[in-house]
Amino acid sequence: MTSRVQLSRPPLERMLRIHDELRRGTLTNCSKLVKILSVCRKTVLRDLAFMRDRLDLPIEFDPLIQAYRYTHPVSAFPTVHVTEGELLALLVAQRALEQYRGTPFHRSLEIAFEKLAGGLRDKISFSPADELKAVSFKNVGLGKTDLAIFNALSGAVLRQEEVEFDYRKPGESARSHRRVRPYHLAHRENLWYLVAFDVERGGLRTFAVPRIAGVQVLKQKFEKPADFSPDAFFADALGVLGGRGDAHDVVIRFAAGAADRVREREWHESQELRDLPDGRVELKLKLGALPEVERWVLGWGAAAEVIGPRELRQRVAETAASIAAKYGKRE
Repeated sequence: MTSRVQLSRPPLERMLRIHDELRRGTLTNCSKLVKILSVCRKTVLRDLAFMRDRLDLPIEFDPLIQAYRYTHPVSAFPTVHVTEGELLALLVAQRALEQYRGTPFHRSLEIAFEKLAGGLRDKISFSPADELKAVSFKNVGLGKTDLAIFNALSGAVLRQEEVEFDYRKPGESARSHRRVRPYHLAHRENLWYLVAFDVERGGLRTFAVPRIAGVQVLKQKFEKPADFSPDAFFADALGVLGGRGDAHDVVIRFAAGAADRVREREWHESQELRDLPDGRVELKLKLGALPEVERWVLGWGAAAEVIGPRELRQRVAETAASIAAKYGKRE
C-alpha cells in the first residue's frame, strides 16, 4: 500500500492567498483559511502573525464579526525585501531583458522582472526608451553605469542616508561638490538618474549617474517627504528633466511624411493629436524644461514646426539659423 503525502503550499504562496482574501473584504477567519490552504490552524495563525509583525500589514481581528480584516486598503503585497546585492542583480537583469525584446521569450522574462521590481516602486523605477526594428532589438546610446557608484547610491536611497559626491554638469570640465538627500533612482532614456534634494541649493535636482564620482555615504539620516512622488516629479518631463513646476503648452505640427511616426507612439501622458486636412498632424503636450523639448524637436529636422510657446519657437529658430550658418561655411 502506497501512502500519499500532501505537500503544503510554500509560505509565500499561502500569504499571497491570505492577502487576496483580506483585500477583497470577505469574511476571513481561521476555519476558512484552513480549508482553503489545506494546512493546520497553527500554520494559519503563524502566517497571519508574520504578515502583521514582519511585513507591517494592517491585519486586525474583529471580534464583532469573528474574522480578520485589513484596517485600511493595501494596494500591493510587500513580497520583496531587497538587499543591495539583490538590487545590483536587478540592474543586471533589467539590462539583460532588453536583448530579448521582440522574441517569444520577452514577455515571460518581463513578467518575472516586474515581480522582482514591484516592491520597489516608490524608490526605484524603470522607464527605458526603446526602439523596435523588425525582430532584432538594439538600444542606441546605452548608458554606462559604474556598479560601485550605483551600489552606494541605491543603498543610500533604501536607507535614507545623505551622500556627498563630485558632479560634472554636461559640457563642463570641472566638477562641483554636492551634498544631497537621495530620494529616487530612475532609469529613463537608457540612462540611470538620481533624484535628490540638494542641501546647499535647497531644492530637488536630477543627476545623471555616469557623471557622479567619489560617492561617500554619510551617517546622517533624513526623512523623505511624504508628498514626494516620482510620477509627479516626472509628470511634465518629456524625458528626464522634471520637477520644475513651470509646464508649458507645447504645440508642434509635423509634415505629412512624419505624421504616421508621430501617431504610432505615446510621447507623453498629456499628449493630444489632431489630424490636419493636408495630411499633417498637430501634437499638443504639457511639458516643462524647454531645452529638452528643443533638442527633441530638432531631431525631427524640417518635418517639425513649433507653433507654441513663443519662447520654444524662438529657441528652435535661433539654433536652426546657427546650424545653417555652420553648414554654409566652406573649408
